[in-house]
Amino acid sequence: MKKVILAAFVLGTCTAALAQQQLKFGPKAGVNFANLSGVDNAEMKTGFHVGAVAEIKFNEKFSIQPEVVYSAQGAKANIGNIQGKANLDYINVPILAKYYIVDGFSVEAGPQIGFLAKAEGKGTVDNVSVTNDIKDNFKSTDFGLGFGLAYDLPVGVFVNARYNLGLSDIRNNTSSGDAIKNNVIQVGIGYKFD
Repeated sequence: MKKVILAAFVLGTCTAALAQQQLKFGPKAGVNFANLSGVDNAEMKTGFHVGAVAEIKFNEKFSIQPEVVYSAQGAKANIGNIQGKANLDYINVPILAKYYIVDGFSVEAGPQIGFLAKAEGKGTVDNVSVTNDIKDNFKSTDFGLGFGLAYDLPVGVFVNARYNLGLSDIRNNTSSGDAIKNNVIQVGIGYKFD
C-alpha cells in the first residue's frame, strides 16, 4: 500500500510540474544527407525525413524536445560496373535537450533510438536493375547521438540543422569486418503549435 501511495504522489508531483511548463508540438520535414561508415566506397545518399516534434519549455533558456521521425537513410556505392545503394528507412525517436543562446536561436543535443522499418538493396549491373530485401542483414534497432542548431521564428515556424552520429554497429553478423554505423546530416523545417 505504501508503494502505491508513493507512486501516486510521485506521479501527481510530476504531472503538476509538467502542467506549469509551456508545451508546443507540430510537424517537421526535411532533407537527409546519409552515409554508412565502415562501408568501402560508400558515398552520401540524399533522402528525406518527416515526423512530429514536441517541445517542453521549462524556462526561457532550457527545454526538452522529443520527436518521432520517419527517416530515409543508407548510402550509395559504385564498385566497377556495379552501381548500388542501400535504402535503410528508420523510425527515429530522438530526445533532445535544447539551450537557447539568444531569443529564438538554440543548440540541441541528445540520444536517439532508431527502429528499422525497411531495408532494401538496389543495384544496376550492366544496365540491369535488381532490388532485394536486405532487412535480415541489419539489426532492428540503432542507437545514436544527435546534435545541431535550430532557430524558432515568432510565428511558430522553425528551421534546424542536425548531425545524427550512429553509435552502434547495425550489422546482424558482426563476426568480421568493420562496424557499420549510420551517419546523417539533416536540414529541416517545421511548425510548433502553442
